[in-house]
Amino acid sequence: MAVKQEPVLNPQPEKQKSSILCLDISNFSQTVQFMLCCAAVFVFYLLYGYMQELIFTIKDFKPFGWYLTLVQFGYYTIFGIVETKIRGIHKRCIPMKVYFVLALLTLGTMGFSNSSLEYLNYPTQVIFKSCKLIPVLAGGIIIQGKRYGPLDFLSALLMCVGLTLFTLADSQVQPNFNTKGITVISLALLCDAVIGNVQEKNMKGYGAPNAEVVLYSYGLGFVYIFVVMLATGDFFRGLSFFAESPYITYGYAFIFSVTGYLGIQVVLTLVRTTGAFAAVTVTTMRKAVTIIISFIFFSKPFTMQYFWSGCVVVFGIYINLYSKKHPLSMSDFEDCCDRLLRRIRTKLIAKQYSSGQYLTSV
Repeated sequence: MAVKQEPVLNPQPEKQKSSILCLDISNFSQTVQFMLCCAAVFVFYLLYGYMQELIFTIKDFKPFGWYLTLVQFGYYTIFGIVETKIRGIHKRCIPMKVYFVLALLTLGTMGFSNSSLEYLNYPTQVIFKSCKLIPVLAGGIIIQGKRYGPLDFLSALLMCVGLTLFTLADSQVQPNFNTKGITVISLALLCDAVIGNVQEKNMKGYGAPNAEVVLYSYGLGFVYIFVVMLATGDFFRGLSFFAESPYITYGYAFIFSVTGYLGIQVVLTLVRTTGAFAAVTVTTMRKAVTIIISFIFFSKPFTMQYFWSGCVVVFGIYINLYSKKHPLSMSDFEDCCDRLLRRIRTKLIAKQYSSGQYLTSV
């Protein structure tokens, strides 16, 4: 009897084509590919964010965030099956044991994000997710052994400060502010700390196409959440609620899932071509626009502390982008500090010498 072999890591896997909605962009320069992916991410994920908040404005919907995640994963699985059939993908590249982990992380990321809106103001949830650069940075160091410069750590520090200020502002303007929401969205960020780096490592290592990663990650994730919700009884409660207005609930969830699915495809292309950290930077930038749209289209209390704390986060993102264009290593940073200290010391000595204090002390 033949034993089925798991896919083997290829040190030089076949290079996969980069595409956006079946449009092959592999022949473009890396800069043009990056700009096209950025534009697509903004279009799809701005619609995704709008639909996510719109769904939670439905009366009494907030407790059903996990059922929404189940429906979303179901749609993604169907989309993945259709896409793999269209593309003629029949061979799995990444081992199933990796997908078992990826599915769990994907479920944690999206499930906790959706359920956090039961407790958090939407802009607060978005600003938290904007700061997932911090756990991704930590995950890159631990999982892939990457090294980052001082500007990356400064960027992470600024994001932490901005995030803290934004949360304090939210607690002041929301009488029903619940710290449970902070815990839930933090769990989503912990999953984000791992998933991007695991995806990058295995997609590059095995040369897996985007459609395969999406199909297995969300297909297994659907099985996970379905079994759990069936055991707890949440599945039947969610099914009953959605059945009350199926055209609105399932219709909104379908648009929400389509835009999210297309956005995921583009993000995976970014992960493949530029790395997880750059991909998260782009998705973080679009979240700043999402917050503005949220305040414009959905009425909610506003305070200027939202603006200032958001500016701190955006400045942290800018520092991160600047570090990509002008990388600065720790040794370079130490040399800069040493030169700065020498210059300050020289100026102090020159000032004392001109005033006669240096000669007196000698």
